[in-house]
Amino acid sequence: MAFGVKREELERWKARAALGEIAFLTHYWHEPRFKGIKTVTKAGCDDLAKLADWCVANGLEPKYIHRRQPFPHYDLIGDKQVEILKREGLWEQLERFKLL
Repeated sequence: MAFGVKREELERWKARAALGEIAFLTHYWHEPRFKGIKTVTKAGCDDLAKLADWCVANGLEPKYIHRRQPFPHYDLIGDKQVEILKREGLWEQLERFKLL
């Protein structure tokens, strides 16, 4: 279940992903399988090959890409989520969701 994201943010993420960019969207999340994890960042791109290459470049397994159309995405959680948000300079998301 996702919450804490505004419609405008979601639409902006979709638009960037549709342009073939690697787009990031962080939101609060509740998933009982992941105890203690309260947020997820979706790294999305409609270019599946580009998203798979991005995963490999970041030490992630492309086999875990959610191949949903029209917005395939990789769910980033935990330490890897924080690492990538920092690398991408997405400080607003890090601060807003208290990930620092």
